[in-house]
Amino acid sequence: MKDRIFLSSPHMSDEGYEKLYVQEAFDTNWIAPLGENVNEFERELALNVGSEAAAALSSGTAAIHLALIAAGVGQGDIVFCPTLTFSATANPIIYQSAIPVFIDSDFETWNMCPEALEEAFTKYPHVKAVIVVHLYGLSADMDRITEICKKHNVILIEDAAESLGTYYKGRQTGTIGDYGIFSFNGNKIITTSGGGMLVSNNEEKIKKARFWATQSRDQARHYQHSELGFNYRMSNIVAGIGRGQLKVLEQRVEKKKEIYAFYKQELEGLDGVEFMPNNTWDNPNYWLSSIILNGIVRPYDVMEVLEKENIESRPVWKPMHMQPYFKDFDFIGRGVAEKLFENGVCLPSDTKMTLEDLSRVVETIKSVFNSREEVIVRV
Repeated sequence: MKDRIFLSSPHMSDEGYEKLYVQEAFDTNWIAPLGENVNEFERELALNVGSEAAAALSSGTAAIHLALIAAGVGQGDIVFCPTLTFSATANPIIYQSAIPVFIDSDFETWNMCPEALEEAFTKYPHVKAVIVVHLYGLSADMDRITEICKKHNVILIEDAAESLGTYYKGRQTGTIGDYGIFSFNGNKIITTSGGGMLVSNNEEKIKKARFWATQSRDQARHYQHSELGFNYRMSNIVAGIGRGQLKVLEQRVEKKKEIYAFYKQELEGLDGVEFMPNNTWDNPNYWLSSIILNGIVRPYDVMEVLEKENIESRPVWKPMHMQPYFKDFDFIGRGVAEKLFENGVCLPSDTKMTLEDLSRVVETIKSVFNSREEVIVRV
């Protein structure tokens, strides 16, 4: 069996930065959900992305949940959410007993369609918040989406779980809306094994989020709680890994770009192959290099052959409005997200991949096309 090529796996720094910060936590005995690593990771991440304040949390999902609470989302409130995303974007809406309305994508960005968003406001004029996702490291059309949200006086939350290091017109994604969230799950561009960050220029709201994340414990000598709290704070160990990973973020982004460029060079000429969009205002991190297959070769043809070669790949996210749990919630759009799901493939984008690994992926994909062409010739 050939060595496994992963979609996107954890990649610790060659310099061992992570071990230094974790060792410091052990040496100082700060093995807790507080400590210097937590404080510094918040400060360093906020400085890196250009935000005023940050709260280090247990997951990106927790960050979305607290952003919704900060936005005042509660029972029965409407929240607009992209349909083409991972369920972690939508689940916190349900945590708050609110109602998700799913918004379609467009082919130009693969992200929330501004026209569909505007249409949704005509049907639902009373909306509490909008969550926009920067899918696979591609930026959404933030100028238009921000303009629409401001016109309707609605809080905008950016799910930048997949787009740390992506820039929209010179600004990092996650810092353009009212709140931004990042994920450091094991498959993300940098990882803490698990964890997330909530950022905002509203320092008071971030301070409040930290309060909620530590069980809403009041400033009192005894244990007192005047608000509902959550166990969402990041540990000092995990934050130490994050500080080390942040030092190599630029290297990871550069490697992701090289992977995308290699695939594009080698596969773009194949029949029916289209690559994820690249807009002039978007400087993506290319977290996952993804393609659309519109020809005779179908996504599962490619994924099955790759798996036989011990190469991991995935379909594009299945839209939320097609998911069994969310099927009864409203959807606004024209089926673009469904087409992307039906025709999309996420290719291995692991930053540890060698040129040999990349060539192996490409040759395997080409073999699928060659075999199909041979069948057509025989017929």
